[in-house]
Formats: sequence, structure tokens, C-alpha cells
Amino acid sequence: MKTILVAGSKGGVGKTTIATHLAAHAALRGQRTVLADADPQGSATRWAERRSVLDSAVLPLDASSRRNWQARLPADADLLVIDAAAGAQAADLAPFLDRADAVVVPLQPSALDIEATVGFLNTLAKVARVHDRSLPVGLVLNRSKPWTNTSQQALQMLAGWPYPVVAQLRDTQAYVVLVGLGRSLFDYHSAQVRDHQADWEPLLKWLGQA
Repeated sequence: MKTILVAGSKGGVGKTTIATHLAAHAALRGQRTVLADADPQGSATRWAERRSVLDSAVLPLDASSRRNWQARLPADADLLVIDAAAGAQAADLAPFLDRADAVVVPLQPSALDIEATVGFLNTLAKVARVHDRSLPVGLVLNRSKPWTNTSQQALQMLAGWPYPVVAQLRDTQAYVVLVGLGRSLFDYHSAQVRDHQADWEPLLKWLGQA
């Protein structure tokens, strides 16, 4: 079972949006997908419950207590996506990091988000598998406006970091609406949606190689 951990040190950066979209993409491709919700807010769980009526349903799993959650994982699952709690540092994520095959770290193109992420990545760098590069870590610049100086400056700053920016997701209110419906961009096929789906291709390719 491949495991993807979506984590960051700051709330509101799009962790749940990324986790649910990765889960939906896998489920739509026929993979048996589990979404472990480690955030006490339970947003990922509510998304999965709303999606339960679809053929591409995703199984929610409460991992907020970090106890016995792995014992409840179905043995035949193909993919596990973990939505970590906001504000968690590497020490808090140890049970998830131990089984993760890749870590996705979302951040927004603002000085506050970047500064907060530095602290989180510093704790992550002390994890042996991250330090020796056997556990890949990828950054996702979320709610980006590529045409603005702010987003361009953020990318320039991140280019000097030891972890790659594996995707840049453009800002759109569609994500808020879709998460509330238990849906994802990948559930639709209009030309406008396809433009935003293309933003995900670098991340999906990177995860496929992880």
C-alpha cells in the first residue's frame, strides 16, 4: 500500500484540499483508496462521507488520536492518503512518517507561510529517512497567482531550498466548493476544469516516481 502524507506547520494552506484531491484522483482510476484524517477538525472525513454515494468513493479513517489507526487499515487498500493536523511538527507525525512513501508540504506564496514552513522543514530534516533522502519531500505552492510579483518572488525564494517545488496550484474558489460537495476537479471534464487539472500533473508525476 503506497502512503502519501500531506503535512504542514500552518493551518489554512490547503492540506485537506490536496489530500482529498489526491484521494479522489486515485479512486477515479480504480484504486482502493483510504483517507486517514489526523486533523481533529475532521474536514477530510466529512468530504469522504459526502463522496460515499459515488462509485469512486474513498474510505475515511479517523487517525486523529494516532492510536490503533493502522490496525483498522484494510489489507487490500492500494493507496493511503494522510491529512495531518495543522501545526504538527515532525515529532508529532512520527507514526505517519514511519510508513510514508512521500511527504507533500503545501504552502502559500506569502512571507508568513514561507517562514512558518521553514520551521516545519527544519524539524522534518532531523528525521533519518528525510535526511538521507530515502523519504522524498515535495513542496506545493498553493493558491498561487503566477502572474503576480508575490508568487514569482516566492518561487525564487523556494528555488534555494533543498526540497523541490513539485506543483503550483492556481488560486480558485472552485476548491472550496468542491470539498464541500465531496468532489474534486478530477470528477469533471469541462475545458475550464481541465486547465486547473493540468496544475496537478507535475505533482502526480512526482508522486508516481516516489
